[in-house]
Amino acid sequence: MSWTSNTKIFETEEETRNFATHLAPLLRPGDVILLVGDIGAGKSFLSRAIIRFFLGEGAEVPSPTFTLVQTYETHNFEIWHCDLYRLSSPDEIIELGLTEAFDDEVCLIEWPDRLGDDLPKNALTIEMSATAAGHTATLLSQNQDWEMRFKDVFHD
Repeated sequence: MSWTSNTKIFETEEETRNFATHLAPLLRPGDVILLVGDIGAGKSFLSRAIIRFFLGEGAEVPSPTFTLVQTYETHNFEIWHCDLYRLSSPDEIIELGLTEAFDDEVCLIEWPDRLGDDLPKNALTIEMSATAAGHTATLLSQNQDWEMRFKDVFHD
């Protein structure tokens, strides 16, 4: 059974950053965040805000569009920021070492539909979209642990 949090509208980049600062400290090794949405939905901005929470606001966080994966070392785990848009086959996931990272690292994955059958079952999906008011985010998962950990992220 899946659960859905409230959908939150972020009218400014600062509100998106604030969301990231509530979400980031709840992450732990083995967490996979699937970022779903069209180009311009805010997936990369949210990923960068989460990474900068751990590394500092001035940290350089390049796009993984061409490299497919960028990794960042934190005190407790590595963060894998993945942009799978250019992935030509789900078989490339094994070559990248991504399936092993699912077990021990925190993975932020843009364009997760490219994972095919390798989509982690316990992942948290954040569906994002651009609207006239800014951006929206909705949290979805089949794992009740996410609901418990993230219940306060969408407080009004």
